[in-house]
Amino acid sequence: MTRPNPDTLLSVAKTLDFKTGWMALDVGALVSGIQEHTILRKLPSLPFSVKLAYGTGELAAAVPSSLSAFFLLYFFTDVAGLTPVLAGGVLMFGRVWDAINDPLVGWLSDHTQSPLGRRYPWMLIGVIPLSICFILLWTVPPMETQWGLFTYYAILSLFAFACLTAVQLPYTALAAELSDNYDERTALISMKSAFSIGGSILGLAMAQIVFDRVSDPEAQYQLLGRLSAGPAVLMIGICVLGTYRRYWQVKTHRARAVPQTSSKFLLREIRSVFRNTAFRKILGLYLCGWVGIQLTAVMLPYFVDAWMQLPESHFARMALTVQGTAIVMVIIWERVARFSDKRTVFLMGAPLAVLALSALVTVQSSDVSIMYLLGVFAGMGVATMYMVPFSMLPDVVDLDELQTGLRREGLYFSAVVFLQKFGVAIALFASGVFLDLAGFISGADAQPTAALWTIRLLMGPVPAILLLGSLWFAYRYPINRDRHQQILLALEEQRHQKVTLDSPTSLQQSG
Repeated sequence: MTRPNPDTLLSVAKTLDFKTGWMALDVGALVSGIQEHTILRKLPSLPFSVKLAYGTGELAAAVPSSLSAFFLLYFFTDVAGLTPVLAGGVLMFGRVWDAINDPLVGWLSDHTQSPLGRRYPWMLIGVIPLSICFILLWTVPPMETQWGLFTYYAILSLFAFACLTAVQLPYTALAAELSDNYDERTALISMKSAFSIGGSILGLAMAQIVFDRVSDPEAQYQLLGRLSAGPAVLMIGICVLGTYRRYWQVKTHRARAVPQTSSKFLLREIRSVFRNTAFRKILGLYLCGWVGIQLTAVMLPYFVDAWMQLPESHFARMALTVQGTAIVMVIIWERVARFSDKRTVFLMGAPLAVLALSALVTVQSSDVSIMYLLGVFAGMGVATMYMVPFSMLPDVVDLDELQTGLRREGLYFSAVVFLQKFGVAIALFASGVFLDLAGFISGADAQPTAALWTIRLLMGPVPAILLLGSLWFAYRYPINRDRHQQILLALEEQRHQKVTLDSPTSLQQSG
């Protein structure tokens, strides 16, 4: 049998129908045809120290973000004194701003040229104002009117979320530039996920200690703000120092065939990115799943207090149960992924969270042990939401390079980071609106029946339905382990041809 020419295969690969993806290709023909001409060069194995340093950087945003997800709406309504609608409006206002600055920062970081590379300057410059803004966010200003408080927190949220984007987005995109290997990327994102969950656990542990030892509510949250945002500078420093050498190894390995810049028109690039069907599946998976998880996180304090009639300390314990289980399961799911693929891991884990959340609506105030047991099963599923979508993204970036010739990690990751933050905002805003409509009374010892039912539904069944949506998107995701290997082989040939064409010898011959 005559083996196909690599030039033909590369042409087919770059003009694939985005709706059919790699499923339309003859796997054997592609691999045999390219391997005849190309040997896939391997980078040195990704050291554990690089994984650890990269994961450490997650703490800079994870601790402040987790405290915001769990407590910020509650802080605005019950400590600062905002109405639920205005409190949700503050957070939605900040996320609308994120809709602008997330793709902008991603695009700009893709185009950044500096001695430190594309991502590190953003991380180092943004981390100090990030710490300052999040400390101020947990401070109650001396204002008496609702609109005065709203204006203060709305303006502050613009700066806080812009700084968070400047740090978190380039940091997240850095994962795609530390390895090309399918399993190493999963391991790298698993480490990031473990630190993300660990950051949530650390934030909750700090909250429980502060709540036990400080009685004044305003002082509690001021102290939490300082404790959560203060160490961010150190965490980013460790990340940069620990990954810097590996970053340049990968950059050298990819050679000068990979362009540093792309189109000068942001909107044109955004449209191009959204043509990628595999990427749209990740967006759907992540948006549905993350909004569901954040709804549960936002409603947990209300569920524990208003419905279960338990002391405030049980909220932190329940959250620690979910997050503690998740951090253990990230390690287990990462090992499972080595023998299967990323999509399979999600399809195995997420249904556990669906079942657990669906069952929460049946829990009565006397069923404390059942509540905690369901929290364990929810944590087993939540772990896959932390690790799978972000580990899929670098593979989509490789496919995009094959089809366009461009490396656009920043733009791709900006969309998912935006969804991560937008999901929190949707959960907070929707929770505030529905609680207000149901007649929730801030600070009351007893709540109306409608408010209690709203809390129970938003705590379990509604997030479960959203997670079912994420399972559908995961099922439709087209890139598995074998298909990613095909992409890498085709990329290697494409890069080799470009370097050959750009070499001085080739230019002399063409002249």
